[in-house]
Amino acid sequence: MTDFKIRKAEPKDVPDILRLIKQPVSVCVLNIQSSMSAVCISSAPASNRKRHVQELAKYEEMEGQVKLTEENLLEDGFGDNPLYHCVMAEIPSEPQSNNAPVVIGFAMYYFTYDPWIGKLLYLEDFFVMEEYRGFGIGSEILKLLSHTAVKTRCSSMHFIVAEGNQASIEFYKRRGAADLSLEEGWRLFKIDKSSLLKMSSGPEE
Repeated sequence: MTDFKIRKAEPKDVPDILRLIKQPVSVCVLNIQSSMSAVCISSAPASNRKRHVQELAKYEEMEGQVKLTEENLLEDGFGDNPLYHCVMAEIPSEPQSNNAPVVIGFAMYYFTYDPWIGKLLYLEDFFVMEEYRGFGIGSEILKLLSHTAVKTRCSSMHFIVAEGNQASIEFYKRRGAADLSLEEGWRLFKIDKSSLLKMSSGPEE
């Protein structure tokens, strides 16, 4: 496939952005469900069945954690001071139809600042639908983001990858990415809203 286009997101893309944010988790659920069916049909050990059940429960729980709405995305990304930016990957619709192009991938990013190295581009989310992988779409998105980072004087591009996602880890390493969790020992932390409220209103410890 060579007939695809990478472009800057527009307000009309908000439904597709939300769809693609949710899709990776849904794909994981379907894959695990398929694996569970195969495990149940076979004479696999009980430990394997238990592991698949645990994985499915984890991803089904993650599905419910996507709290964003289209209104949130529209307000936060397309106002006077956008909190994020997106690029979209699309392909033409069928020649016989008069439909708009079909969005099949996206990347969400924003700019942040590191006190050691200065301005950097943070790649928050990056997804290409499975059936359209292997055609260079992801590479073109990264190429555009790299150009954006250089053009805006960023010192580097940062992102996180799930530890078990070996295919993505290798994809990034082939393009020069360094694994800081291994090299520098950093850990990712989160303080949720309830803890923020508690800290902001309670006495200092």
